[in-house]
Amino acid sequence: MTIRCGMSGDAVRRIEEALAGAKLYSGPIDSSFGGGLEAAVKNFQKLHQVSPTGLVDAATWALLFPGEPAPPSPLAGATLAERCLALTGSFETGKYHPDCFCAVAGDFDGMGLSFGVLQWNVGQGSLQPIFKTMFEKYVDVSQAIFHEHFDDVKALGSDSIAEQLAFCRSIQVKGQLRDPWLGMLLTLGRSAECQSVQAEQASTVFGQALEYCVEFQLNSERAVALLFDIVTQNGSISAAAKAQIQADFAKLTPNDPGAEAARLCAIANRVADNARPQYVEDVRTRKLAVANGGGTVHGIVYDLADMFCITLVPFSRDGTAA
Repeated sequence: MTIRCGMSGDAVRRIEEALAGAKLYSGPIDSSFGGGLEAAVKNFQKLHQVSPTGLVDAATWALLFPGEPAPPSPLAGATLAERCLALTGSFETGKYHPDCFCAVAGDFDGMGLSFGVLQWNVGQGSLQPIFKTMFEKYVDVSQAIFHEHFDDVKALGSDSIAEQLAFCRSIQVKGQLRDPWLGMLLTLGRSAECQSVQAEQASTVFGQALEYCVEFQLNSERAVALLFDIVTQNGSISAAAKAQIQADFAKLTPNDPGAEAARLCAIANRVADNARPQYVEDVRTRKLAVANGGGTVHGIVYDLADMFCITLVPFSRDGTAA
């Protein structure tokens, strides 16, 4: 896997340590790939007469750690449902996996508090079930994070929406969560237990994505990822969009090896065409990035095969590769 700015984890820590040892990096050893580390990677690449991309691909990794293969994506052994969730979660939060699971946003949209990989929120009542399940199923883990604040956060879901929104706003400054709440919620999102709860909450979306794939006679993992993202961001595909998609399909050459990818692009474009006017191009860019297997969305680079292990291989209904 190519390691790049915005990523985090053990591989990033090793790169930090190696470049610090080479006197090229003086930032914190915090397992977080920021701009300072990117600059250090570029300087390392220049020293070795490699194009200074700032990306730690297989060639740069080999220079840093001779004889050692580059690490695979942490999603290599994950189910398709988990991989689709990681991809859409990155779009939703602007953070790569696994940081997307602990993304926290304040009251920028009037929803009080948004949290997690799909940015569930208090105002719409979508976040409360996540907290309720977490606090009931994993009491010890939750109490070890919130301590004396546990009863306060447990009240989310039992008070009225107005009271819940008021509480969320009381722990923010100018729409930004303040500590200790920010730190506690980040810790919650990093826990394996909370990530499993979030994945379970998203399972309905995965099921809807599979149903759409059957309806449109699609068979690839990338198709599931596209439909998962559509259900998450757009809710559904309108009757008008479906008619346009089927008309586009009819123009494609049967049994063309590139037919699956062409169908995905048709779906991406028609879903975008039928989005609200102010969101059309944003939806198009995001959906085509999935349909094409990569692209740049909100300034973040995506390579579905390299980063999320999502390709045009067939899928099975249980979420594993066929």
